[in-house]
Amino acid sequence: MYATRPDAMQFADDLASRRNLDQEWVRQTIGQSSYNASVARLMQPPSQAFVKNWRVYRSRFIDPIRIQAGVNFWRTNRETLARAEQEYGVPAEIIVGIIGVETIYGRDTGKFRVMDALTTLAFDFPANHPRAKERSEYFKGEIEQFLTLENRKGADPFEARGSYAGAMGMPQFMPSSWVKYAVDFDGDGTVDLWNSPADVIGSVANYFKAFNWQPGMPTHYPVSFDNRHLDLDALMAPDILPTFSVASLTAKGAVLEGAALDHKGPLALIELLNGPDAPSYVAGTENFYAITRYNWSSYYAMAVIELGRKVAEQMKP
Repeated sequence: MYATRPDAMQFADDLASRRNLDQEWVRQTIGQSSYNASVARLMQPPSQAFVKNWRVYRSRFIDPIRIQAGVNFWRTNRETLARAEQEYGVPAEIIVGIIGVETIYGRDTGKFRVMDALTTLAFDFPANHPRAKERSEYFKGEIEQFLTLENRKGADPFEARGSYAGAMGMPQFMPSSWVKYAVDFDGDGTVDLWNSPADVIGSVANYFKAFNWQPGMPTHYPVSFDNRHLDLDALMAPDILPTFSVASLTAKGAVLEGAALDHKGPLALIELLNGPDAPSYVAGTENFYAITRYNWSSYYAMAVIELGRKVAEQMKP
C-alpha cells in the first residue's frame, strides 16, 4: 500500500489540485494501490547476453492460431474496417495486424490491476534501469491520465485490468493514448476498448492518422547492397527515423528496385538481427515509422505488417 509513502501522497495532493479532483478520492485510490513485484521485475532491463533474433520474434506472432483469429475478426468486422480505412486512410490489414499482435483480438488483454501497475512503476521503477527517473515520471503522468479518465467515466479504478505496464483493452492503449486517440466509432456515446470492436478499430486508425500515416504509401521496400560503395555505418546512424532520399540511400550503397526507385519521401535502413545469422534489411518509409510510434521497435512493426498481410491473403476468395 502506498498510503504511508509521503512522496505518493504528495503526488496525490498535487494531482487532485491540478485536475480539480476530489482530494480524498485521489489519496485513497493511490494509497490503496499495491506494489507488484512481478511488474517491477518485468520492467528490468534485459541481460547483456540477450541477442535479438527476428526469426524467433516473428514466430511468436505469425502463427496459424493468430492468423485464423485475424481472419475471423476481419470477417466479423469487415464493414467497420472498410469504414475506418475510408475515414482515416489506414489499411484494414494494418489495423488487424496491430490488434492481433497486441492481444490476439481481445483474447489476452492482461490480468494486472492497472492502478497497481502504474503506481508500482511511478514510485518504484527499477533503479538499475538506465532511464529509471524518466520512466518513473512517465508513469506518474499515466496515473494522472488514468484517474482523470476513470473519474470522468464514474468507474472504479481498481476494476480495470491490463498489461504489466498498464496498457488496456484490445489495442493495449496506455491511459494517455486512450484520452488522446480513442474514439466512439460505434456511436453509442461511450468509448469501450475492451468490448467494442468498432471503437477499437476506429481508435487504432485514429492513432495512426495522428502520427501522420500516409494513405497509399507502402510500409517498406526490399533492399540489398552494393558492397563496393556500402557505407553501412552512415546508413544505420539515423536508426529507424526516415532520413534518406532514394538518391542519398543508393549513393551509400543501398540497392533499390522497381517501385522503390520512384518513392518520393524519406527512407530509413531497417536492420533486423537474426541471432548468429546474417541480419535482414528493408528500406522503411514514413508509414513504417508510424507503426513504431505504437511500439518503438522495428521488430514489432514488421510483425504487425506481416501478420496483417498473412490475414489479408487468407481473406482473398
